Amino acid sequence: QAVPAGSHVRLNLQTGEREAKLPASENGKSDTREERRRKRLGKVDVDSNSFTSQELKEALAKMKESEKAERKAHEEEVKKKFRPIEQLKEEFEKLNVKMETDYEIMVKLIGKFNSSASTLDEKVAALYDLEYYVHQV
Repeated sequence: QAVPAGSHVRLNLQTGEREAKLPASENGKSDTREERRRKRLGKVDVDSNSFTSQELKEALAKMKESEKAERKAHEEEVKKKFRPIEQLKEEFEKLNVKMETDYEIMVKLIGKFNSSASTLDEKVAALYDLEYYVHQV
């Protein structure tokens, strides 16, 4: 016969019977491992048969919604700390500073390398600079 988890089991050699004893808890009643786990988890019914597939789907949907809300809150927090690149470009234009992306710089360096008007030293310098930018990519 099956006995609850956490029980003390022994074989009585005089009678040949197997005996099981539940461990005593502090309140005098015996608690199985499953009962202790349920107490630890509170009023949550953790039986695998107690949840329907619909309840599990709803719980998963709620988890996804809360995750989306947390992600949005984090994005809003980041947006408060930083400004968009377009706004930065406008501010740099007002200061007469042209901001170029790595891609734009690489295109210029390739143009300088392919140009027949460039000297050998300019082409070598363009290749060294290109190597730096390509290495970052």
